Amino acid sequence: MEQLINPELREGRLAKRIESETAKIPSDVFLWAAIGSMAVSAGFKIAGSKNKSLFFGQWAAPFLLFGIYNKLVKQHGHDQYNQY
Repeated sequence: MEQLINPELREGRLAKRIESETAKIPSDVFLWAAIGSMAVSAGFKIAGSKNKSLFFGQWAAPFLLFGIYNKLVKQHGHDQYNQY
């Protein structure tokens, strides 16, 4: 199957650099970071510190989104457009 590459879709230097570095991180790191933030949040909630619980609990979603980004970069190739 031939891949059609649109030269207008090339990444900038900063995006290429970020993608090349994030592709090196195992996907499990983001999952465990999200689970860890939920555990810390639960600990603070049990201890009665509502504000700290909310603060750490809100980290789970960004960690999971970083994991999705990481997975997409690995599956679709961060250097797909580097040849142009």
